[in-house]
Amino acid sequence: MDPFSDVIALLRPHAVFSKPITGKGEWGVCYPAYGAPGFAIVLAGRCWLAIEKDEPVLLDRGDFVLLPSSPAFEMLSRPGARCVAGQPSDTEVRHGDPDGDPDFRMLGGSFQLNPVNAPLLLALLPAVIHVCAADGNTGRLAGIIDLIMEECAAERPGREMILERLLEVMLMECLRSPDIGPATLPAGLLAGMQDAALARVLRAMHADIRRGWTVAELARLAGMSRSAFAARFAGTISCAPMEYLSRWRMTLAKDALSRGVKTLDRLAEEIGYESASAFSTAFRRRVGCSPGAFARSRPNFDGAETPAQVL
Repeated sequence: MDPFSDVIALLRPHAVFSKPITGKGEWGVCYPAYGAPGFAIVLAGRCWLAIEKDEPVLLDRGDFVLLPSSPAFEMLSRPGARCVAGQPSDTEVRHGDPDGDPDFRMLGGSFQLNPVNAPLLLALLPAVIHVCAADGNTGRLAGIIDLIMEECAAERPGREMILERLLEVMLMECLRSPDIGPATLPAGLLAGMQDAALARVLRAMHADIRRGWTVAELARLAGMSRSAFAARFAGTISCAPMEYLSRWRMTLAKDALSRGVKTLDRLAEEIGYESASAFSTAFRRRVGCSPGAFARSRPNFDGAETPAQVL
């Protein structure tokens, strides 16, 4: 798989819930930080969104918003409207006047990620992604939004399952979309994947994680001098090439340990360490505990491997 697919496989994203959000008249609601990735698509009308202390941003029909870590935010019918406290839930929400047809409709919800690897998402994306329908240049994202809006407007068999899958596709499209633009991406994997030379290097590293890569070899792949490559990689990815390789190896290790599916010897060999002892030393130095202690601390660890195999 390519590096992006590797990350998606580790995140294992799925839509936990989606719910209708409606409003009428003047209203405002403020939510505390939620932590999990949240999303919203405006189906009809408009509202204003204020992230933490930032100025409110207008959300119009067809707009999509993704909050990778859902910080504290406000939604309002107009800037300056009085806000009441709200709490994240998976049930339908009505704001403002409770009577009559709403003048605002939105589909909102949350995604769940593998908890071991969830911090990966924060390193991939800006704090807020706003896909504005009025821009007219949102490409595939706009097409997916149209499908979601069409599904929400109908009562066809399998509606909830289709919506869940479309929302998962929406999240993945946001992660890889060129419409986000390099200028808005923080330093990290996605920024590197938009650099043709660095993308070749990243694909090679991910394709052969066991190999004893050197900076000189990677620089040749990028078609650059060693010093120019090292500087470009660090500036774009936010760490040195060998540091990135070590981090990715540890990410794979933590994922495997959390699922308890491999012996320590096999895991060490698969991610490029000469022995289980060398891997354990490196893991303890980076993570702060032994591989066995980490595995036992994970809720998904089912004890399928004996203590001798994971210590």
